[in-house]
Amino acid sequence: QAQLVESGGGSVQTGGSLRLSCVVPGYTYSSYYMAWFRQAPGKEREGVATFYTAESSTHYADSVKGRFTISEDNAKNTLYLQMDNLKPEDTAMYYCAREPNPIPGADPLDPRTYNDWGQGTQVTVSS
Repeated sequence: QAQLVESGGGSVQTGGSLRLSCVVPGYTYSSYYMAWFRQAPGKEREGVATFYTAESSTHYADSVKGRFTISEDNAKNTLYLQMDNLKPEDTAMYYCAREPNPIPGADPLDPRTYNDWGQGTQVTVSS
């Protein structure tokens, strides 16, 4: 499986911003699902935002709508997650993911949809 490389995590105050980046080796624009997930200790891995390259369509978890934005730079083989107005409940390990051959009807916010994952980058938001 391809290894995705994440960066951009860190510690911020409530209301602050971070931009996460994920470099995708061997990236080829076609019909990929690309996504960001997060997981806090003792919690399920949660889909945060997805990007479908074929139509540039996006999906967001309700908890981050209006605050987070997923995007990609095809020329740089990079997926981004811009996170604004961060809250303590956003604290988690954030993972990027890619599925080169999405099955029609698959839930883009379900981690089981994806085969390629990064190692994660920690985001901590203090009150």
